[in-house]
Amino acid sequence: MNLLRALATVSGLTLLSRITGLVRENLTATLFGASAFTDAFFIAFRLPNLLRRMFAEGAFSQAFVPMLARAREQGDEAAFRSFIDRVATLLFWSLVAVSVAGVVAAPALVLLTGSGLLQQAPAFDAAVVMTRWMFPYILFISLVALAAGILNTWRRFAVPAFSPVMLNLSFIGAALLLHERFDPPVYALAAGVVIGGVLQLAIQLPALHRIGLLPRIGLNPLACLKDPDTRALLARMAPAVLAVSAAQISLMINTHIASRLSAGSVSWISYADRLMEFPTALLGVALGTVLLPSLTSASTRQDETAYRELLDWGLRLALLLALPCSLGMALMAEPLTALLFHYGRFRASDVGMTAVAIQAYAVGLPGLIAVKVLAPGFFARQNLRTPVRIALLVLVLTQCLNLALVPLLAHAGLALSTSLAATLNALLLLLGLHRAGAWRAEPGWWALLAKAALAGCALAAVLLVAVPRVDWLGLGQQPWLRAGLALGLVAAAGLAYLITLLACGLRPRQFLRREA
Repeated sequence: MNLLRALATVSGLTLLSRITGLVRENLTATLFGASAFTDAFFIAFRLPNLLRRMFAEGAFSQAFVPMLARAREQGDEAAFRSFIDRVATLLFWSLVAVSVAGVVAAPALVLLTGSGLLQQAPAFDAAVVMTRWMFPYILFISLVALAAGILNTWRRFAVPAFSPVMLNLSFIGAALLLHERFDPPVYALAAGVVIGGVLQLAIQLPALHRIGLLPRIGLNPLACLKDPDTRALLARMAPAVLAVSAAQISLMINTHIASRLSAGSVSWISYADRLMEFPTALLGVALGTVLLPSLTSASTRQDETAYRELLDWGLRLALLLALPCSLGMALMAEPLTALLFHYGRFRASDVGMTAVAIQAYAVGLPGLIAVKVLAPGFFARQNLRTPVRIALLVLVLTQCLNLALVPLLAHAGLALSTSLAATLNALLLLLGLHRAGAWRAEPGWWALLAKAALAGCALAAVLLVAVPRVDWLGLGQQPWLRAGLALGLVAAAGLAYLITLLACGLRPRQFLRREA
């Protein structure tokens, strides 16, 4: 398997997902603006989304995919299929219970996550209703994570990478077709979430059927606990839950803090976060998705050389791809925000507030992407304790930084705290892998750093000269001209970066890598 080609496949489909995601956010900003009711939606969506990241795409995937890959290497097909069925049964019934509990406890959960909404009772009530609507989303998306883990282990990356597009299309359809049918209109977005969860699962099932691994869900989840492999999965999930929970608890605390700042703060942070997820998913998540099965395979074979080379390959790509994204986001925060969101009820002041949050997030973008490459280095070796300890330390650091930065920078302080903590997280993970002998810097790193720095300077020079010359807000009446100028600048800056790298002697073939 050509890893660079697999990465291109995942990144290309993730790009489609992120483009539709930006369209979705554009519609949200245009139709609903940044208000107490949009804050209510983002708070309500964050609750099931938090559980999704903690249990489904976080702890579950980190524990399940390495175990699945090792079981596949052992070649016992009957035991392998039985393991999948038991995990699917336990996951399904556990999440049915979690969904019911979430619906019942919705008022307390909203109070815990966004008590600032109490200042506007209608918005608080709307958040409770939307939480109850959206909590079943965790069931559907967790089954999607199960399916994606199976498909990725079989190197079938395309369908899992495409499935988020279905959620975004559901959002877009609900926003356009249903917003006039609800009071308040923002309820349409909650309906879109539920429909999107169903659609994401629906497109995974045929792909599983084609490889003969469609899980069979039983009626007795307690019987699954008698299986030692299932218990081992739960035991390995426990530290992973702690590791992922630390990041999600930090996010929840940040949301709580933002809800107590000026109205719209949660929305500004959410819009900025959505834009930053574009490169994070396109690069970091794609790299992590491609690397984890290959790292697990190398670890199972006890091929330490291949293991170290895989990690080094991932880190070099992360550096070359994250640097221009970080600089571009920081220097084009206002143009990109205006291009994507400055329509309808999204005011000029909202553009400024969102742009400063994007600039603060951009500081930590290389760290956020590097974490997606480094964490699989631990998961593939079934070492979850080290990431847990680091995650807990980062949680404490993030909140200490909030105490210092939020009084000075308001909502942007929350974003900057997250960025600085993500950078530390990446450095500590890298140090841990180095100490364990799982990663060594291959020859050529200093030369690569110098080339990347020079190319970054070329990119920054283009943007520093061009961006201030355009009145991005004033072009609101000429949206096509604004779009052409913004996208043209992105292309020009990217071209300057690429040409400089090529002039320094870097060639794409240096990153070609095949893996069994």
